[in-house]
Amino acid sequence: MSQNIATLMPLILLIFIMYFLLIRPQKKREKAVNAMRNAIKVGDEVITIGGICGKIVKTKDETLTIQVGADKTKFEVMRWAISKVVNEEPAAPSKKGKKEEADDTEEAPKKSLPKKMLKKTVSAPDEETPVEENLVVENEAEEAEGQEEK
Repeated sequence: MSQNIATLMPLILLIFIMYFLLIRPQKKREKAVNAMRNAIKVGDEVITIGGICGKIVKTKDETLTIQVGADKTKFEVMRWAISKVVNEEPAAPSKKGKKEEADDTEEAPKKSLPKKMLKKTVSAPDEETPVEENLVVENEAEEAEGQEEK
């Protein structure tokens, strides 16, 4: 009897491993997809399994009417044919996330000015800088332009 249990133990262990690694995660994904498909409402932008992108204009029990393209063509698809909802709003960021976003906007890189604007701003006399320094800066700007054109 103990010999029979010992020979069946690897098979039982393999079944448990298969269940926890393959079957259970697949069922979770399936539930999530079904919840997403049932939560579709008018105005959502979706992508079908076939790759068609459109906007939901009408919903029924098992079918959806989507509007596609610039000429606003409408056609009916089954609810199970929806692969992804594109315009889902992400969850509201935490207070920490809002602070980090504010810091990111302050550290945005400065845009470079066009060459003509650069000349005007560089050659504009400042009260603190003498006129001779402006000429040096202007000559350096002209040399830089000459090198960029080559």
